[in-house]
Amino acid sequence: MSTTGFFTDATVCIGCKACEVACKEWNQVPADGFTWTGASYDNTGALGHSTWRHVKFVEKVREGTPAWEFSSDVCKHCEHAGCLEACPTGAIVRTEFGGVFVQPDICNGCGYCIVTCPFGVIDRRPGDGRAFKCTFCYDRQKDGLTPACAQACPTDSIQFGDLDELRARAAARVAELAARGVTDATIYDPRHTSVGGTHAIFLVRGDVRAFNLAPNPTVPTALLGRAWRSAALAAVLMMVWVWVCWGRGIFPQV
Repeated sequence: MSTTGFFTDATVCIGCKACEVACKEWNQVPADGFTWTGASYDNTGALGHSTWRHVKFVEKVREGTPAWEFSSDVCKHCEHAGCLEACPTGAIVRTEFGGVFVQPDICNGCGYCIVTCPFGVIDRRPGDGRAFKCTFCYDRQKDGLTPACAQACPTDSIQFGDLDELRARAAARVAELAARGVTDATIYDPRHTSVGGTHAIFLVRGDVRAFNLAPNPTVPTALLGRAWRSAALAAVLMMVWVWVCWGRGIFPQV
C-alpha cells in the first residue's frame, strides 16, 4: 500500500476556505471563528482542536503593492511524530497510509502530545480535555476516497495522492514557476530535520515562517542523547566531588 500525502500549492490558493468547511462538515468538527478579533480577515486564526484545516492569510508587499497570500495549513503527519512518541496510552497510532491518527476513545487528555508537536498543531478540546487534530480523513481513505479538504478545493491548491508522486509534482511546479520568473517559490518538506519529512508538503513564496512552517522542526526525543550525556557528566562530577570531600575529611568517616 502506497504512502499518501498532501501537496498544498499556496500560489493557487484563493482563500475561499472551502477546505475548512468540508473538513468540519465531514468530520463533524465543532464550529469556531465567530469572534471578530480585528487582527485579520482570517476568522479562524490558527489550527486547533476545532480547526483541523486552516487557511492562513498572509499580508505581504510585492513590488510596492500590498497583497494577500493564502495557504491551507494542516497537521504535517510527521515521519517521526513527536505526538506519537510521547503518547503514554497508545491513543496515537500510525495508519497503513502513513498518517498520524488520534483515537479519541483512548486519549486520556494528558497533553503530552501537545507540548511535543513542533508545529503546534494538536490541541485539547475544552469540554473533555481530549486531544484532536486532522485525521487525514482515515475513514475516507479506507473507502478509497480523497480527503474532504482536497475533494472540495476548487483550484487544486490541495492535492492528494502518493507522497513520492506529490514530491515530484511539487518539484515540477517550482521549475514551472521559475520559468515564469517566480524565483522565490520554496518547497517545504523538512526531510533533513529530526521529523524526517512530512506527509503534508507545501509550496509557498518567500519565508516559510510566515505560513506557520518551522524552518528546523525538532522532535523532542532527538534531544534525549544530549540530555543523557549531560546527566552522565553531572553524575561523574558529583562522584569526583564526593571522593575529594571524603579524602579531605569533610564527611565523617564511618
